[in-house]
Amino acid sequence: MSPSSGKAAVYDAPNQPFTVREFPLRATRAGEALVRVRMSTICRSDVHSYEGRRPNPCPGLLGHEIIGTIVELGRGIERDMRGESLAVGDRITWSEYFIRGPNYYTEVLDIPQKSPGVEKYGHMAVSEDPHFHGGFAEYCYILPHSWILKLPAELSDEEATPINCGVATMIAVTEAAEIGMGEAVVIQGLGLLGLYGAAIAKARGARLVVGIDTVPARRELARKFGVDLALDPGQAGEDDLVKAVRARCLPEGPDAVIEVCGSPDVIPSGLKMLRVGGRYVLGGLVNPESFVRIDANMILRKLVTLRGVHNYHPRHLIEALDFVAANRTRFPFHDLVDAKFPLDQVGVAFKRASERTVLRAAIVP
Repeated sequence: MSPSSGKAAVYDAPNQPFTVREFPLRATRAGEALVRVRMSTICRSDVHSYEGRRPNPCPGLLGHEIIGTIVELGRGIERDMRGESLAVGDRITWSEYFIRGPNYYTEVLDIPQKSPGVEKYGHMAVSEDPHFHGGFAEYCYILPHSWILKLPAELSDEEATPINCGVATMIAVTEAAEIGMGEAVVIQGLGLLGLYGAAIAKARGARLVVGIDTVPARRELARKFGVDLALDPGQAGEDDLVKAVRARCLPEGPDAVIEVCGSPDVIPSGLKMLRVGGRYVLGGLVNPESFVRIDANMILRKLVTLRGVHNYHPRHLIEALDFVAANRTRFPFHDLVDAKFPLDQVGVAFKRASERTVLRAAIVP
């Protein structure tokens, strides 16, 4: 028997307290599934939304890094992306976004993540039907035109939860960076995205990974995820930082630089570090009005390839799951979720996440 109601942690306006409220549950419709949320982690973009630094409708229900257990399957939902049968009780992950149906971006351009009307879990007002479409709640509806993957039993919840955002995003970012065997890679920002990025870069064959971050604990942890050299940008000026990186990335500087720190201020130094013909990928600047002043001639003169990655292609979700499953004994992914909170302590969890005293806080309803 399906439940008739559930609880969600809601905020009415940016920076206002979270309150746990009860909302009705309805029967699933065609193309939908209802899951009981097992775990949802706080992404940096959740913090930005809550703090009003990026637009988000209110009263808001945040959370898009989610895994859950199937409670009810609507008509037409029988198999996951890989063709495996789905049943009540299965533990699953799903795409962080869903689209409104076939369109030019999906069918012709093959970028469904940028389809008109695309919606992201945890980015809708809780007043909208069916209320439960974010992770910081007891339940979540998986809506039509989402992509679902059954999770292997050997993965812990901590290993599995970041797959549908942090890991899949970095699969897309490192693909855009075209990291090849024996290359040198610089990662600006060693939060969750940066750590996954370092591990993926190593798995793709990078000979050297340089990480840059101001937080000592993150620089120390980064060594467990494939970072060979972790630098503190606060200990030197931009020119000295660039020189230090280029001196380590012989003979001519890094082949690729990846930005996942969310600060546009790092872009000039990233461009200066790159070798001629290098690739620069932006993956962390999700806030509007992230302005920066650069010498555009440097992009031209150095033959730089500059790319941005926002969301990911559905195939990256499959690759993300496979990467974590194949490398879980090589890298301590379980340790990245370093704090857990019940639903009524979402506010405390957000404060810890905002202060960066935790790497990835998890809400366990």
